Amino acid sequence: MKIDLSARAPELVELMDDPDADLAMLERTYDRFRLVNAAVARPGLLLRRDILSRARRGPVRILDVGAGGGDVSRMIARRLRRDGLAAEVTALDADERAVHWAEANDGGAGVRYRRALAADLVADGERYDVVFSNHVLHHLTDAERQEVLEDTRRLVNPGGVVVHRDIARSTAAYALFDLGTRALASSFLRGSFIRVDGLLSIRRSYTPRELRAVAPPGWTVRGALPARLELRWEEPAG
Repeated sequence: MKIDLSARAPELVELMDDPDADLAMLERTYDRFRLVNAAVARPGLLLRRDILSRARRGPVRILDVGAGGGDVSRMIARRLRRDGLAAEVTALDADERAVHWAEANDGGAGVRYRRALAADLVADGERYDVVFSNHVLHHLTDAERQEVLEDTRRLVNPGGVVVHRDIARSTAAYALFDLGTRALASSFLRGSFIRVDGLLSIRRSYTPRELRAVAPPGWTVRGALPARLELRWEEPAG
């Protein structure tokens, strides 16, 4: 059956978002995200463009919103430590299952894991130099998206940046992910939700034009290959 990608399908529900999802499959999904995100999400770009320059000026506080299993946070923490740069990296998620798994699999990265919402950190008076999310926006309702954007903007220090990174929906993105994961479905991805949920994620995601239409004033949208979207807010220094 041909999939209609002409419009978002926010009514679709990803399997790993089910509170009754099989725990073994969910944890295998968190484990496999490390390699999938490295290939698809390109977290190294965020590190090079928005984190390293700030970290070289002094200690930085970094917040990963909706961190899931925390693989991106751990990659960033390890790279900064390798380069001798001082940083505090916090991985935030509302799902207790994700936080417990991430804490148990930190592997010495030294990331702080917290079960909470961005609004809770705003209420606590927390501030960060870099706030980012990866593959979170497409999970949110319109009201939730606006709340998360406002909360993350309020969490940024002067001179800091908020970067929400996600998938750009397109026929090509869907076809490439379908083809690329089909070959791995019976091996590397077996027993995880990654293939099914990845295809659902693309259908739930925005195009650059759609995201620009709902972005609040002051936010900018960038598109990049492969099938990437970035919604940014930069807080003026001082």
